[in-house]
Amino acid sequence: MEIKKPIYIVEESKLRRNLSLIQQVATQTDSEFILAFKAFALWKTFPVFREYIRATTASSLSEAKLAYLEFGNKAHTYSPAYTDEEFDEIVACSSHLTFNSLSQYARFHQRASGCSIGLRVNPEYSEVGTMLYNPCAPGTRFGVTADKLPEFLPDDIEGFHCHCHCESGADVFERTLRHIEEKFSPWFSQLKWINFGGGHLVTRKDYDISLLAHIMQGFHQRYPHLKVIFEPGSAFAWQTGSLVSHVVDIVEDKNIKTAILDVSFTCHMPDCLEMPYYPDVRGAEHVDCEIGENVYRLGGNSCLAGDFMSSWHFSKALQIGDKIVFEDMIHYTTVKTNTFNGISHPAIGMLHADGCLEILRNFDYKDYRDRMD
Repeated sequence: MEIKKPIYIVEESKLRRNLSLIQQVATQTDSEFILAFKAFALWKTFPVFREYIRATTASSLSEAKLAYLEFGNKAHTYSPAYTDEEFDEIVACSSHLTFNSLSQYARFHQRASGCSIGLRVNPEYSEVGTMLYNPCAPGTRFGVTADKLPEFLPDDIEGFHCHCHCESGADVFERTLRHIEEKFSPWFSQLKWINFGGGHLVTRKDYDISLLAHIMQGFHQRYPHLKVIFEPGSAFAWQTGSLVSHVVDIVEDKNIKTAILDVSFTCHMPDCLEMPYYPDVRGAEHVDCEIGENVYRLGGNSCLAGDFMSSWHFSKALQIGDKIVFEDMIHYTTVKTNTFNGISHPAIGMLHADGCLEILRNFDYKDYRDRMD
């Protein structure tokens, strides 16, 4: 199929590869791995997911409803702050419900009937270098520190939730776990489960799965009564697809050439600007110099001056109509896109194992208009 418009393409074979690996890791570590919607929420792929996992995690009413109504199971839900208007509906869609603070617990816990209640804790340690993504940075709004916990937890608190990783390896988790246990193990005997959150990138090629298995073997020996939960998002959709775009114009200023595309970094690849990081571009090499033969900035088609990234070297001069493919653009992209400037939103497709490309969704003017209806 010739692709003329921008499109995100999820590859089923790569998605199944990740799911199979995560299923194996769950068995090796005697833990449950659940999907975090904040990184991946393409619900038309849920029939594939249900072959490998049983649960998902939500951080809002809409995500909780997606878990219950589309995935088919109640969510493990955590929010920095529940609101009175949404809380009862969230409870109806949740199997586990974690409070971010003792004040939120005090306000809402009696209305959480039927849920296994948890409390988010802050070990005051994280190796996440980008402050935008560091949940344990000084002054964080996430979680309760050990010095604020009572000696005996309320009877209905059954679990702790601790999230302090971002695309991290098992070695980082090993070091972090020492701090978690040092701070919070005095309460472990009062709990039924512990959720180590997301950011465990077990599907990355260099991830040390054997080390994770060793870590968890020791943890289970120390605390055999605790059920362990991991809730990565990126790991499920890591390197499972791309964003296909096209060159629509080439402009030059001060000898710097910019290929303007029919997609936008700020609209369709926001983490590239927020993190920031340079995405892999198929058939091109990222370079430090901005001026050179076949060297281009790649520019988005929004009116934001900074909607570009530089610079890539291509094997030949780019031409209007050339295809530009951004690799690994499925996790933390489709969930974070926006319609700033009313720019045409890329379609979403799924490349099946038989080579057939199924268009899961096209976007049009109504999608832009109705967001502001």
